Amino acid sequence: MDAATTISPAVLILLGPPGAGKGTQARMLEDKFGLVQLSTGDLLRDAVAAGTEAGQAAKAVMEAGDLVSDGIVIAILRDRMAQPDCAKGVILDGFPRTTIQAEALDGLLVASDQKIDAAISLQVEDAEMVIRISGRYTCAGCGEGFHDTFKIPAKDGKCDKCGHTEFNRRADDNAETVASRLAAYHAQTAPLIDYYQAQGVLKGIDAMGQIDDIAQDLQGLVSEVMN
Repeated sequence: MDAATTISPAVLILLGPPGAGKGTQARMLEDKFGLVQLSTGDLLRDAVAAGTEAGQAAKAVMEAGDLVSDGIVIAILRDRMAQPDCAKGVILDGFPRTTIQAEALDGLLVASDQKIDAAISLQVEDAEMVIRISGRYTCAGCGEGFHDTFKIPAKDGKCDKCGHTEFNRRADDNAETVASRLAAYHAQTAPLIDYYQAQGVLKGIDAMGQIDDIAQDLQGLVSEVMN
């Protein structure tokens, strides 16, 4: 097969702090382009459930109460990216988190004759993220999402979708915890902005608007990158 007919699967990375909308936008990109969203948490759970060699190693580490090493995560990612449904490409959501992980990812891609097509930074404001995340809650009956400011039930205390009157709020969705998570992001993950800027693959998207508007801009960018 000649070079003209060989198309490597796309590798996209979504960067952004908690609440920036990475998961939401990744799922929309999946639907639009036939890509596969890969998040570290899902990868670990699936590998453990499948009983792969890397999954068994991860299970042993987690059962011991330790953090799964970057080497194990990379091995699990390598196995997952080799599966047929990833033929068009993948969207990495939440990985890499550090420049050390980014370097390990580069090594994996070189070994499989792939490259990062774009590292896309969802650009948001910290103060807005605190408001956005700390105000979230869901219906205990159907899981419909609401917000103290942006999406209040039409009838006070009653879910718009199913009429349930009980709601859940995550314990870590409070202003103090969110601020701490943002600080951790800036300390560990934000340096990836410089890393991918130096590689010439960094792209930026204003993620402060409406979800559909952000999606339109993001999908336009991805379309350019993949063509």
